[in-house]
Amino acid sequence: MNVFLIGPMGAGKSTIGRLLSQELALAFHDSDREIEARAGTNIPWIFDVEGEDGFRQREEAAIDELSRLDNIVLATGGGAVLRESNRRHLQSRGTVVYLHTSIDQQLERTAKDRNRPLLQTENPRAVLEALIAERDPLYRSCCDLLIKTDRRHPRGVVNDIVRFLKRQQPLKNTD
Repeated sequence: MNVFLIGPMGAGKSTIGRLLSQELALAFHDSDREIEARAGTNIPWIFDVEGEDGFRQREEAAIDELSRLDNIVLATGGGAVLRESNRRHLQSRGTVVYLHTSIDQQLERTAKDRNRPLLQTENPRAVLEALIAERDPLYRSCCDLLIKTDRRHPRGVVNDIVRFLKRQQPLKNTD
């Protein structure tokens, strides 16, 4: 079983992913942390030196590799759905859960985070609004489950995902 978490920055993918992996006894991976480990540096540096396209190439390779693993929970970066190959890999290799959140919640959760290059601007709200306008249809097109995370405790979101997964799993014959 693989569970892939998609959604905008600040939706709770990493936090919920860790809790979900513990609940399901699956390995947890975060594609952004994997990219940083492979590059030996942080994402803002990659954006500065290689640009967004360079980062997206690294992300595509990481998602292809990580999504081939078995029995994992993977938290993806907010822009992972921009590449069709990423959407295809996620859809064909596991259950895709879209963690949906409002712009206000995103701003609240990312306000002090300097590790988000796209938000290092005068008007982060405008950036988030533009990103969600572009990405929301992509998130929706490839998810098996959409869960709203606004003002919800991560444990409640995890419980909803687990209930969904239990309904999706075929019954095993014990004869």
